[in-house]
Amino acid sequence: MALPPLNTLRVFEAAARHGSFVRAAQELHVTHGAVSRQIRQLEESLRVDLFERRNRAVFLTPAGEQLRLAAADAFSILTESIDRIARRATSSALVVSCEPTLAMRWLIPRLSRFQARHPSVQIHLFAAGGPIDFARTGVDVALRRNDFAWPAHVHAEPICEEWIGPVQAPHADATARRRLLHTATRLDAWQTWWRVSGMPRPRGRLPEARYEHFYLSLQAALAGQGTAIASKLMAGDDLKDGRLMAPDGFQRDGSAYCLLSSVPIAPDSPAGAWLAWLREETAASLAD
Repeated sequence: MALPPLNTLRVFEAAARHGSFVRAAQELHVTHGAVSRQIRQLEESLRVDLFERRNRAVFLTPAGEQLRLAAADAFSILTESIDRIARRATSSALVVSCEPTLAMRWLIPRLSRFQARHPSVQIHLFAAGGPIDFARTGVDVALRRNDFAWPAHVHAEPICEEWIGPVQAPHADATARRRLLHTATRLDAWQTWWRVSGMPRPRGRLPEARYEHFYLSLQAALAGQGTAIASKLMAGDDLKDGRLMAPDGFQRDGSAYCLLSSVPIAPDSPAGAWLAWLREETAASLAD
């Protein structure tokens, strides 16, 4: 069934919200008769009564209440989206969502480089992972690893491949290095490493420790508490400064990072500048 005209739904929403055709007419600057006609046409097209009319008062029917809730939500989403579009039209700010560990350990330390190159673009950074609703969150672009499926209407620009490997602190003793550090956000990290590296899984039961987030397992490795599977991007600065070492190197794990957006990214836009910069920075980090 085709949707009723937007203006008819607007008239209905106002009448339902006020519980009065007269007050709806006053808000919309039309006559009481015009409101009444629009409501009647809507009821006829839906073949259901939306209001009960009693002694010059109107009351929503169950069907009317259901439509009121849906219409209120729809107009609220439209209003929020239009406000955001209008704000962006007059602003060069780019709202970026990034996976938390990648944001903390790789992106934030490099943000000043982007700002130096693009001083007119303001970055508003939010840490989040997994699926994202661009309309509701107001996010322009989201940096994600492709370990989940996103809707077909989401645009995805490839950034770089993911490289993983075991890392440990140079000062960790032999007992600590045998402890495998696991994280709930990458439960299969060790299994993936043994598969892609071709290295045999150690025999016997090794000591283990488990952490809720990827960031925590890397912090534990830095503290000399065991060996963690790390992303080369996220551990790169610590490796370069000697706080961590990667005795077995890194291997591609088959996943990759992408920049997601609700619309195609124009090369000459702030998002286009961000995309080009991300590709350049990740290439430099992985080459180190």
